[in-house]
Amino acid sequence: MATATATAHVNGTSLHYEDHGAGRPLVFLHGWGTSGRVWDAQTADLSRDHRVITLDSRGCGRSARPTTGYTIADATHDTLRFLETLRLNAPVLIGSSIAGAFVLEAALAAPQRIGAVIPVDAGVHHFATAAGMRQATARILSGLRADRAATLAGFVPHWYRPGAEPALIDGTVRQLLHSTPLIDGLVTDQAAYDPRPRLPRIRVPVHFLHGELDTEVPLSVPRECASLIPGARLTVIEGAGHMSQQDHPERFNAALRAALDDRTGAR
Repeated sequence: MATATATAHVNGTSLHYEDHGAGRPLVFLHGWGTSGRVWDAQTADLSRDHRVITLDSRGCGRSARPTTGYTIADATHDTLRFLETLRLNAPVLIGSSIAGAFVLEAALAAPQRIGAVIPVDAGVHHFATAAGMRQATARILSGLRADRAATLAGFVPHWYRPGAEPALIDGTVRQLLHSTPLIDGLVTDQAAYDPRPRLPRIRVPVHFLHGELDTEVPLSVPRECASLIPGARLTVIEGAGHMSQQDHPERFNAALRAALDDRTGAR
């Protein structure tokens, strides 16, 4: 089994990644402000029979912290250049939360280079179009500027199912505090992001995975997106919140494996 911890030089910055196992390449992208560590349970399972690559986005985890590049378009560009740097053949892109937008945008921009995309608990257009969400985003951003630690301590528990381990929540808060505050540019960008008119043009397989108890993004969001993409599917992770891959890793991994085995999606 191949294992590597390495750095890729992408778009003028350095991105940390881990590369485990061998076989069909799976590239895991984390959500806002966390790191590739949110996929530890998936790495342990899927690397037995796949090549599993977890990437730390710019400004997060062990990647560099440049002063620019914190928009959805920038993150998509980083992702595509990263795939090019590693010379991956038809990888599956798996993106959590806002990274669901990155993988959908990558599918739109370079379908010939991507095998499939799996958005996980992805907000997509929710923060730009749902009633009151722009105001809620503005309040979060204001709180982050005033007292980042306290705001995150109050915000992050809602990402998990009721009864989630406090250590899991605390670890996520620490990852967010370790990231550069410049990542807040992604939150601002997301508040104006709505790709729905372009989604019908996607021509790679798409399978949404979404936590049943996700209070950050309602199930109506992936349902609507899946209805717009030819052949797209949706699997609901029972009892999981917005971080479904951590809330119920065994259920999530089973659903992910089923999605990877699905050959009926769009091509």
